[in-house]
Amino acid sequence: MSARARRLLTALAAAVVASSAITACGSGAGSDGTIRFALDWSPNTNHTGLFVAQQRGWFEEAGLDVEILPYNNTAVDTIVDAGNAEFGISTHNSSTFSRASGAQTISVFAPLQKWATGIGVRADRRDITSPKDLDGKTYAGFGDPGEEKTLEQVIRNDGGTGEFTSVTLGTSAYEAVYSGQADFTVSYLAWEGIEAEHRGTPMRYFHYTDFGFPEAYAIVVDANEDWLADNPDRAAAFVTALQRGYQAAADDPDAAARDLLAANPGAFNDEQLVFESQRMLAGQYMKDADGRVGRQTLEQWAGNSGFLYRSGLLTGPDGAPLTTEPDWSTYFTNDYLDTPR
Repeated sequence: MSARARRLLTALAAAVVASSAITACGSGAGSDGTIRFALDWSPNTNHTGLFVAQQRGWFEEAGLDVEILPYNNTAVDTIVDAGNAEFGISTHNSSTFSRASGAQTISVFAPLQKWATGIGVRADRRDITSPKDLDGKTYAGFGDPGEEKTLEQVIRNDGGTGEFTSVTLGTSAYEAVYSGQADFTVSYLAWEGIEAEHRGTPMRYFHYTDFGFPEAYAIVVDANEDWLADNPDRAAAFVTALQRGYQAAADDPDAAARDLLAANPGAFNDEQLVFESQRMLAGQYMKDADGRVGRQTLEQWAGNSGFLYRSGLLTGPDGAPLTTEPDWSTYFTNDYLDTPR
């Protein structure tokens, strides 16, 4: 069996398991016309706009039956590429890696317009006042092949060598830094950043763009490109309703947070965190200069994805490193937005 066949079978099995566990407004596995949307994690404020559109009936109003697939340890782009979901939440980096390797996925929407992560260190670390001080320190990371290259470059841009020890700890990374077992991590500012304040662990953050690193979309919505081609009207209707949900979340974060909580009863131990997180995203990350959500630019794709290419991290369908920089305009589209500009 080929590697691609094994990948498809694995993704199919994961999607079947996910579909059996979900309570959403559709049924079946898409053959009945249901549009399936795969989550990248348990419900959180990165997903608020999706749940706003669901809770307020905007998908139904558009004539769409939408099923939200819960996170199941399979990469969202793998699920979407395999045709086991039509859309899903990804990241700028993951979307780039997937499409470069031959996945039939494309970004159709950017819920967050900029990095929503930063390099996090404990505020009481007087020996770490800027990224260059991270040389020789221990990084508690997450295994993203792009994250270490990004950190190395940020440190070098600040005058350091970019040399540090890295340990992959996943979500345990935060506790490792809080307890002093590691020196720094990458924190999602609108969740772990607020959470650290709630637990009484003050943190200091270094923002990538403050040290000459290109801007990126923290998260994107990827779609199956073949499905888009076969269903242009339904695709436009879905993305328009999704955009409407995220715009509402950006314009009225408290009402949107209530929708997220109502759609996921019992999912959040700290409901105040949900409100604070949504307010932060709405105030700092969701809107472009015109106050709109969702639109993507070639400049931003070429900046961050171009860095991944120049760092030698991108491989093609054959697994070999890319030797020609991709046309980044083919990695995203604004064609399905309500008001493309």
